Amino acid sequence: MALHTLSGVRAVSEEVSREKLRYTVWRLMEERNIAAFPRPVYGRIPNFIGAETAAARLASSDLFKKAGVVKVNPDAPQRKVRELVLKAGKLLVVPTPRISEGFLLIDPRRVPSWLHGEASTIPGSFRYGTRVDPEEIPEVDLVVAGSVVVSVFGERLGKGEGYSEIEYGILFEYGKLSEEVPIITTVHDVQVVEFRIPLEPWDVTVDFVFTPTRTIRCESGRKRPRGILWDYLDTEKIEAIPTLKALAEKKRVDLARR
Repeated sequence: MALHTLSGVRAVSEEVSREKLRYTVWRLMEERNIAAFPRPVYGRIPNFIGAETAAARLASSDLFKKAGVVKVNPDAPQRKVRELVLKAGKLLVVPTPRISEGFLLIDPRRVPSWLHGEASTIPGSFRYGTRVDPEEIPEVDLVVAGSVVVSVFGERLGKGEGYSEIEYGILFEYGKLSEEVPIITTVHDVQVVEFRIPLEPWDVTVDFVFTPTRTIRCESGRKRPRGILWDYLDTEKIEAIPTLKALAEKKRVDLARR
């Protein structure tokens, strides 16, 4: 049975458990003092030492330079990515934490340049952004997702609550992004593994991984659900996310009219 090792993460590929893999990486980041505030990183998209370097590596890429509208997760390790999006004059789409208040749109032209750093924080995004319905969001050119673990083949694991996949599904349902839109993640090198991570039907793979030291192109093929997979969502989850609840109601109305 082959063992695969990368940056200190070792797993038996045939028996890899998604949850065990998350905890292995969280523990490794804490034990090696790679983790950054907020700590401990267990249960989070982990912030890490070198996050700004990974963000700068992304910002120097053609993918980033060509994008006019960038959707970035609201977690701590991607704060610098959000700042660089604004500094580059691009429209920034940020889901609110747990999508509890939908999406925010931040137009850098309406934010003084010296406040771009503040606007890239969660409180600042509420202060300087505008809450928008999905219909009002411009078409997204690039998606930046946070990760706990990601493979060189493009499979990624978040913290296990599915918000990134729901955000993707909502924007797909409203025609705000297509299957061709690049999806990337910024992580520490120890969060990258060289073996396959088992996928669930709702998982979304990434095209590129940016670390403080590497740019990895994932060439094993994209996996993109075509919208929300309603059969995998319970009523409690739908009720907790107003935007998702509104989309479910819209679907019911559309079906009733047919």
